[in-house]
Formats: sequence, structure tokens, C-alpha cells
Amino acid sequence: MSSRRPDGSGPIAPAVAVLLIAVLLGALVGTWPPFVAVESGSMTPGVERGDLVVVTATDRAPWGDLATAADADAPTRLGGPGDVVVYAVPGVGGRPIFHRLAFPVDAGEDWTDRADPELLAADCAELATCPAPYDGYVTRGDANELYDQSAGIAPVVPEAWIAGKALFAVPNLGWVRVGVDAAAARYGGVATGVVLVGLAGLAGGLGALVLGRLRRGRRR
Repeated sequence: MSSRRPDGSGPIAPAVAVLLIAVLLGALVGTWPPFVAVESGSMTPGVERGDLVVVTATDRAPWGDLATAADADAPTRLGGPGDVVVYAVPGVGGRPIFHRLAFPVDAGEDWTDRADPELLAADCAELATCPAPYDGYVTRGDANELYDQSAGIAPVVPEAWIAGKALFAVPNLGWVRVGVDAAAARYGGVATGVVLVGLAGLAGGLGALVLGRLRRGRRR
């Protein structure tokens, strides 16, 4: 009677490995989830639709404080100067917005005086977001023709709305996240989760089968 050692590459191993990597990455960058999937082309060419972007907390060392495109010593992030951030407007719903910080503004400021006139649809008197109601930032998608605050996408963005800033992008890997979100929206989170666990188990089983055959082949 022969005995076999337990094989650590069972059906749940891939799912556990992915979860462990995500948890470790989240601990490193200080945000959860530690990445976002880009669903629009508003940040091309630096970030394309379907890319997966790793984000960090805004105050996380060693990446420093927030920097805007107008800062003289702004670092280059994803194809341009200044930080690209993830922010959400409270009470509006919808997806978080993934755009670049153009420049900071102070409460009560006519921020159009410092803006690029080609990125404005109107002057301060005609914009609901001007003068700035509070301290914050003017933002824009690199590929968009107007500032978010001129296009009606968002009001001036205070730092409290910013969930994280981008570090780097992995091309095309975000399509997985986009697909999962689309499936969850259509079929529900529970059904999608069951399918994903099943697929992870299937992948783990196939991987264990392949590894087992390779090991047996080496022993011969």
C-alpha cells in the first residue's frame, strides 16, 4: 500500500494565490481594492481602455503628496505631468472617475483666470462650479476637450473625494475586471461569484493535473 503526500496545488490554490497577492498589494499601497480597471478612453494615450491601474493612497510613502500638472516639479504619471487620481462625487452614483489633477484652487477663487481657455466652455459667471465653493482641484481626462468642471462631469474636487492616485498601468489586464463587473451588473453578484469560484477551481484542477503528470514524467 503506497501513500501519497498531500498536493498543495489543489483546486483552490490559484484563487487563494490571487487573493493573497491582492491583499499584500493593498497593504503596500494603502488602498482597497489596490487597482482599478479603465473603462473609457478619456485618459488615452497614457492609459487605454481595458488597462489595469495600480493605485496608492494619496498620503502613502514613498510616493509623496498629491501633485498637479501645473506644479513646476510635478512627477510624470501615465503619460503626463501630475497625479492621475480616482475620485467619486458623493450622492451622484455611477462609476468613480479616473482623471488627472490639472491645478489646485482655493475657496471663492475664479479659477478660470488660471485655466487654459481652450479647455473652457464658458467664463466663470456661466459655470456652476465657479467661483470655487471650497478648496480643491480642477481635473481633466487627458483625451477630453474640456476640464471636468467645465464639461459638467464634476464640481471642484476636494481631497476628501479622492480615493487614490495611480502608480502604473498594466495593458489589457483590466478587461477581466470589466467583464466581471458587467456580469455582476447583469446576473447579480452572487451568481457571478459562484461562476468565478467554479472557474478558479477548474483552473486549479487542470493545473494540478498538468503538474502531476510533469512530476511523474521526471521521476521516470
